[in-house]
This record gives sequence, structure tokens and C-alpha cells, in this order.
Amino acid sequence: MGAPCTIIAEVAQAHDGSLGTAHAFIDAAAEAGADAIKFQTHIAAAESTPHEPWRVRFSDQDETRYDYWRRMEFTREQWASLKTHADEVGLLFLSSAFSLEAVDLLKDIGVAGWKVASGETTNTEMVSAMAKTGQPVLISTGMSDFTEIETALTVARANDAPCCVFQCTTQYPSPPESVGLNVIEELRQRFSCAVGLSDHSGTVFPGLAAAVIGIQALEIHITLSRKSFGPDVVASLTPDEIAHLVAGIRFIEKMQAHPVDKSTVPKAVLENRKIFLKSVVANCNLTAGTRLERKHLAAKKPGTGVPAAKLTEFVGRTLARDVSRDQLLSYEDLKA
Repeated sequence: MGAPCTIIAEVAQAHDGSLGTAHAFIDAAAEAGADAIKFQTHIAAAESTPHEPWRVRFSDQDETRYDYWRRMEFTREQWASLKTHADEVGLLFLSSAFSLEAVDLLKDIGVAGWKVASGETTNTEMVSAMAKTGQPVLISTGMSDFTEIETALTVARANDAPCCVFQCTTQYPSPPESVGLNVIEELRQRFSCAVGLSDHSGTVFPGLAAAVIGIQALEIHITLSRKSFGPDVVASLTPDEIAHLVAGIRFIEKMQAHPVDKSTVPKAVLENRKIFLKSVVANCNLTAGTRLERKHLAAKKPGTGVPAAKLTEFVGRTLARDVSRDQLLSYEDLKA
């Protein structure tokens, strides 16, 4: 098998504009065993207009969606502090850019790669700007068909950037019938690239199933608590759930890396055979000269004697010596 799946904890806007909460997410993701932390870098004036409608009107604090994006902005120094914190706890630092200005800011800060959000996949100018850095480009496809995905990949590959395409369903939460596990292999075959899953189900199940199929990266939303504020909580996992998911994926990877040969009995279970298998035993006290009938015999544990499968070989044979009930029989107990 290849390298372990990179597990990305997506904060998105779960910090609700609080720098302190954003830092708390970094620690929570690291403790849960994630490999990377991902934010979203919004610069309201560069990406939106005051006319942008709400996807879900969840915040009475913000009059418009534009006001919300402004409240989500961090300064360059604040982004740098988040990047430094991620480095300190051993997490790759990622953030989705939503404007060319955000790309420039993140270039200065330093990111491990570029995550193209589903709504930006058709923004080829921005994809090109990301790819020109030569860093990996991770493309979410929740709002795109194969033609648009191919266009984005062509742009990224023209700049020799490594690419990973994520099957993604832009529903919060995504019901099981919309996850689209089947698309993962189709993306791999169509585009000959690394593949991943960006999961919005709010459960560990799609990530585990995708690990069995084989993915290079998994992105899941993180929430500090099921009682946290924000529209993405229902599509997110808590740190404890992420830790469980990480443990499950690593378990799956280890299983896949160690195929079992069933053409022989594995050495690890040979001793257990002696305990769990059964042997041919006397079903009652018998004297020498007894012609054995089926009723005289039984198959019982342990499996250290003649295997139970050979019981019929004793039927019709004559005992050479006395045997007691539950005694393991051997061929030496029989007359020639």
C-alpha cells in the first residue's frame, strides 16, 4: 500500500471570528490525531458584494452575508500566528482561499498546499495562481461535473502542481445516499490522480468506507461540541469522534498492508487450534476387545489428539487396551 491517508480537520468558519477559538481548534485537531488543520481565508471586499444572499440565515449578529464575511476576517499577523501554532503541534497548515488577494496572503504566510473549495473549482484564474506556486492543489468537486473538474485539473497540471481530487457533496449534512463513494474510483480512473473524500455527513462512516476503497486524503469538519454555534455543526465531528475515525483508518491501513495467506493455517493461531479444535475420545469406559461403534465415540476438546474429522476411521476397529470415558484415543489404542 502507499502512504497513509492524510486526515484534514476542516475548521471553516466554526471559530465564528474568534482568534482564540481558532487556536483552540488547532490543539483539538492535533490531540485527535489529525494530520492537517484547514481554515478558510475570507476577504469580504475581494470575494463578495453586499448583495450575496445567505445560504442559511443563522446569525442575528450580522445584517448581511457580506457583514458575516467581514467579521470572519483575520489580519495577516493573526493568520501567521495560526500557521506558527499549527507548525508547533505538528499539523500541516491549510486554508481555502476565496480570492486572489487571499491567495497572496496565504503565499506570504506559507501553506502546505492549496485547497480549492467547491464553489471555486471553476475559478480557473485562482486555480492557476495556486498551482504556479508548485505546491499540491486539492480540488473539491461538490458543485462541479466531470467537464469542470477536468478543466480545473488541466489548469493545475499546466503548472506542474501535484493534484488530488476530492469527491464532495455540498449538503450539510450529506445523507448517505448523496455521499457518492462510487465517484472516488471513477475520479481515479478518469484523471489518473490522487483522490480523496471531503465528507459533510457528520458521521465517521463515509471516511472509514473511503479508507477501505483507498484514498490519499480525507477532509472532515471539526466542531468542539455538538452544542457549538454555527451552521456546520450538524455536518461536523467532535474531537473524540475524529480520534475514533483516525484510529479506525489507521487500523484499516494496517489490515490492508498485511494480507493474510489462507492457503495454510497462520502461525499465530496454531496454538489456538489445540484449544478450540476437537479430538476423537471414548464416550464411555470401554474394555480391550470392544469392537467400536459410533455410540462409543465422541468429538471433544482439546484438539491435541486425533482430529475429530477422523472419527469414522475408528468405527468398526477393535480396542487393544482398556480406555476410560473422555480419554483421547490414538491409533495405538487399536488392534492392527
